[in-house]
Amino acid sequence: MILVTGGAGFIGANFVLDWLAASQEPVINLDKLTYAGNLETLTSLQGDARHIFVQGDIGDSALVSRLLTEHQPRAVINFAAESHVDRSIHGPGDFIQTNIVGTFHLLEAARGYWGDLQGEARAAFRFLHVSTDEVYGSLGPGDAAFTETHRYEPNSPYSASKAASDHLVRAWHHTYGLPVITTNCSNNYGPYHFPEKLIPLMIVNALAGKTLPVYGDGMQVRDWLYVKDHCSAIRRVLEAGKLCETYNVGGWNEKPNIEIVHTVCALLDELRPKADGTSYKTQISYVKDRPGHDRRYAIDARKLESELGWKPVETFESGIRKTVQWYLTNPGWVANVQSGAYREWVQTQYAGQEAA
Repeated sequence: MILVTGGAGFIGANFVLDWLAASQEPVINLDKLTYAGNLETLTSLQGDARHIFVQGDIGDSALVSRLLTEHQPRAVINFAAESHVDRSIHGPGDFIQTNIVGTFHLLEAARGYWGDLQGEARAAFRFLHVSTDEVYGSLGPGDAAFTETHRYEPNSPYSASKAASDHLVRAWHHTYGLPVITTNCSNNYGPYHFPEKLIPLMIVNALAGKTLPVYGDGMQVRDWLYVKDHCSAIRRVLEAGKLCETYNVGGWNEKPNIEIVHTVCALLDELRPKADGTSYKTQISYVKDRPGHDRRYAIDARKLESELGWKPVETFESGIRKTVQWYLTNPGWVANVQSGAYREWVQTQYAGQEAA
């Protein structure tokens, strides 16, 4: 059995679904169910005895300790995090509390549990911490991609909080011996993505006839990783990763944001053409850039490939097509996550920012 934290969020839920599709090993799924946690993503697991869902906070030491003692998992995989840069700019407190303080409490609970294990169970236990490439800061146009030894230079409250959590994980190994592994991934995309992030926001807004807000000049570059590829990488790292090692997980797909938006529009023009025959590109609107916006991220994932034999299956072209098709065939999921609170957030974030 494994314990997954944040398993109702975008990446965590995809991981749980993929895990149980490929394995009979049960999952304890601990999620606080903040705005980004969505149990509807996991409806296919209703009645499945292999999936034990618990609503709770990783910062609740008593709860986490009880789950560990009761279920005796062989691993903890920590997806639980506040993860949206824009939200961290407007309200950094939640990011400090969840990503730093919450990770501390989770580590302490895991350390107490692991310390009581004996023999093979103790030797086999792993704490796998899922992090982000944003901890490395921003790259210039000609800079080499981030490797695992790149200096940490976080530039947003979100990335700073994740960097702090990475350091805590490392320290808990070197100080206490806790068997940890860390992964740092690039931008994920795919099914079940909450529609505040770039790709699902573009799809949802385009279909609704709304503007497609693009920050600044749209030339911010990111490496794009299909979420199911990320899930397979985590399974491989859990299976064979070395203790206290860091593995960068990337898709080898560096693209500027505006190219992503144009690709989404072209796919929608093909798969769901507008009645008037115009392109969805006409809805693009450039808005004021966000403060401290990192210009470029790029992941060098050669270590993961050379040491553990992992590489992504999806190209960006295949992954983005699957993603757009998923949103087109699952309008009910999208409608149900668009609560009043979500609409209020988008309105607050982009109101008054459209270019004249």
